[in-house]
Parts: sequence; structure tokens; C-alpha cells
Amino acid sequence: MDRAALASFLRRRREALRPEDVGLPVGARRRAAGLRREEVAALAAMSTDYYTRLEQERGPQPSEQMLASLARALRLTDGERDYLFQVAGRNAPASASAATHVAPALLRVLDRLDDTPALVLSNLGETLVQNRMAEALFGDRSGYTGLARSEIYRWFTMPEERLRYPEDDRDRQSRAQVANLRAAYGSMGPRSRAGELVRALQKASPEFAELWDRHEVGTRFADHKVLIHPQLGPIELDCQALFTEDQSQALLVLTAPPRSEGYEKLRLLGVLGHERFPTDVRLG
Repeated sequence: MDRAALASFLRRRREALRPEDVGLPVGARRRAAGLRREEVAALAAMSTDYYTRLEQERGPQPSEQMLASLARALRLTDGERDYLFQVAGRNAPASASAATHVAPALLRVLDRLDDTPALVLSNLGETLVQNRMAEALFGDRSGYTGLARSEIYRWFTMPEERLRYPEDDRDRQSRAQVANLRAAYGSMGPRSRAGELVRALQKASPEFAELWDRHEVGTRFADHKVLIHPQLGPIELDCQALFTEDQSQALLVLTAPPRSEGYEKLRLLGVLGHERFPTDVRLG
């Protein structure tokens, strides 16, 4: 671990960013250029003290998970991310792990979306980052680990995952999930994480196994769907996807036409945020 190089790199990358680059309000006049240490720490989900010690060359060696969070917070390119790992004394992520590093171009768009749900997904349906509106709509997905990080896996193994969709739309969603996974499987190969996911689901879900044998392949660029929120009820939304060039990640943005019922419910969702009401109370 090269403490001096790590500290210098973190400091220079922090000073090169502006609040608007990461979706933060500009706020009052700043005495120094760049982000504050506490802002980087918050973006990386770590304590300000921990981050400060890294910049002062006295912190412990960061874990790979911590480095990945820092790379995302500082909006690093793939090359910059690999350099960060190197000076921290860690091996650069393998291609499978690197796929979870959010593409900076998608992050720049996500940072500017505050009034509508938006999230970045991997080609295996793993939520890499989501804005506050997406958390309010879908819940915080950051706590899932292992295969359960994939919404495809959760769809076929966790019955509660289907409750956000109307019952008459669940068969279509099942086919779409499998078709998306087959597209990823085709590009990543049987020995990849996609292959691991397929093998696990073939054992866990007869429904998945039957759909997999249909050999349907597809990646949705747009969709019209109804999502059921616990308090607001059904919300009719349009979903648009912006993919990276290699199709490994997609930014999903959910919107509704102005003055529509879905639009008004999204506005109300923005006010409610993560607030929850008794299950027998429904708004809208």
C-alpha cells in the first residue's frame, strides 16, 4: 500500500470534482475548489474520519468493497479505478467484478435526475446505484448479497418480489427476465456469473427451467408498465433504458406523461420518500 500516492490521488480527484458533478447542490460560497471531505465520505457511505485519515496517509488499508465505493463516489474511469486499487495494495478487479463499477457516463446522467425514479442495473439485473426516487419506489436494494443481488434471481426465488407488479402482468415479466438473462449468458458464456445464475435458477425454480428451455432472447430498451406501491397503489409509468456501448449496464428512467395520474403519484412519491404508513392506509 502506497499511502502517499493513495492520499495524493484521492485529494486531487476530490478537488477536481464540483458538487453539480455528483448531483449535490452548489450551496453557499466555498473557500476551496472541489468537494468537501465529508461529501466524498457520504457518497462512499463511510465516515468522514475514515476518509480524512486516508487523505492524511494514516488510515488502514481499505477493503476492496471500500475502494469500489470510493471509485464510484469520485466518478473514476476504469483506468483510474484500477490505479486506485493498485496504490491501495489491492489487485485490480477482475472483469467480472469490474462490471459492477458504474459507467461514469451513466452516473453523470443519473446525478441530474432527482424528480423521477432512476437506477443503474448490470446486465444481470443487479442494482448498482439508485437515486432517492427509485429507493422510494422500489426500496433500498443495496442490502442484497450473493445471487440475491440480481433481480432476476429474486424474481424466481422470492415471492414478495412480484408484489410490485399486477398479477396479470407477472407472466410477461417472467419471460422478459429470462430473455434478458439469456442475452447476458450469450455474451458472457457458461462459466461466467451469468452461467452461475442460470444453473442456480434451474435447480431452484421449475418455472425458470421451463422458460429457459424456450430459448427466448431479448433486451428491452423501452417498456410501459404498472408498478404497485404499498401506499400509493398502482402507478402507470414509461420505462426507458440507456445502455453502455458493451450492453453491460443500463440506466433505467421511469416517467409519466405530465398531468397524468402517474405523474401526480410520482410527485407525491417525491414528497413521501421513505415514509411508511400503516398497511391499511392507502393514498391516491
